Amino acid sequence: MTKVVVACGALALHVNAIAHRRGWDVEVRPIPPELHNRPERIRAAVEQAAGGDEVVVAYAHCGADLRGYPRLEGADCYEVYGARHEPGVYFLTDFLVRAFDRVVVRSLGLDRHPELRDDYFGHYTKVVWLAQNPTPELRELAESAAAKLELLLEVRTVGDAGLERQLEAILR
Repeated sequence: MTKVVVACGALALHVNAIAHRRGWDVEVRPIPPELHNRPERIRAAVEQAAGGDEVVVAYAHCGADLRGYPRLEGADCYEVYGARHEPGVYFLTDFLVRAFDRVVVRSLGLDRHPELRDDYFGHYTKVVWLAQNPTPELRELAESAAAKLELLLEVRTVGDAGLERQLEAILR
């Protein structure tokens, strides 16, 4: 029987890849990753994507009220990938590296008001890329993102084992 996973758009490709690799019969229904900027809207988007079907949710807490849904453990996807809160660290995932200009720069208005960089990112001391599948192209994009924030880049290769373990647990 096909299981339905409503996934944060930032995780959907990874969820699909893991499901394919493991031979799981799942249907992934992504919702926009930009909802992280408006977490009070995540539950409604999950409910709409579920369409009345029984689902599991590939979201950590992310500031959203997802009570009643089986979901990933942790405060955010960074914890799913094995990171813990570190003061002054701005985390990137492979998704955020690829979508940085759209999801961060344009979404926060930094393309129109670069002077806001310090308001949003002045308290950060470095960018940490939690690399699930590092490539030279992604490294270049991660370096570009860190440069736009005027921060140093640290790369931690984490893979997707943490996400895979958690998906296995909620899909049982």
